[in-house]
Amino acid sequence: MLATAALVLALAPRTGASGVPLVVTTADIPAGSTLRAEHLAVREWPAGLVPAGSVREVSDAEGRVLVGGARPGEPLTDVRFAGAGLAAGGDRGAAVPVRLADAGVAAVLVPGNRVDVVTVGAHTDEPLVLAAGATVLAVLPEDRGSSGRLVLVGAPPGQAARVAAASLTEQVAVTLR
Repeated sequence: MLATAALVLALAPRTGASGVPLVVTTADIPAGSTLRAEHLAVREWPAGLVPAGSVREVSDAEGRVLVGGARPGEPLTDVRFAGAGLAAGGDRGAAVPVRLADAGVAAVLVPGNRVDVVTVGAHTDEPLVLAAGATVLAVLPEDRGSSGRLVLVGAPPGQAARVAAASLTEQVAVTLR
């Protein structure tokens, strides 16, 4: 117990000691939420405990979509936001938004799910896989003016382009892996 107390004191920020400013959340925030200024605060962290890719200014996080849920006081890093860089490793991946044919399916999806994005092929009994093993990056809250929730998936660029093109004229669905 004495060792635990010593460790806590050693890692605790010292009064008057300068830390590194970084952005943390101020509330429980569900996955797929768009961050607002009231969800965020800048706190000083000990330099040795600052995660790589930490967000340093509220303006860099405000308006971004959170891929996974966050708890109060959690520091934000660049990989917590939906976007093409997270899709499949920078230049090797792309993010594409889709509205699923069955809007209710979005309710069972969470960021990190692996899915195949499919549509009906030339013959109605032949499914066409548009993207195999795509990653769900975010499931956005339902927009009252739209027909279902928007799901952001990450896939290699060629597959992402196929999904985007097909979703313009065809209904798409996902199968969970």
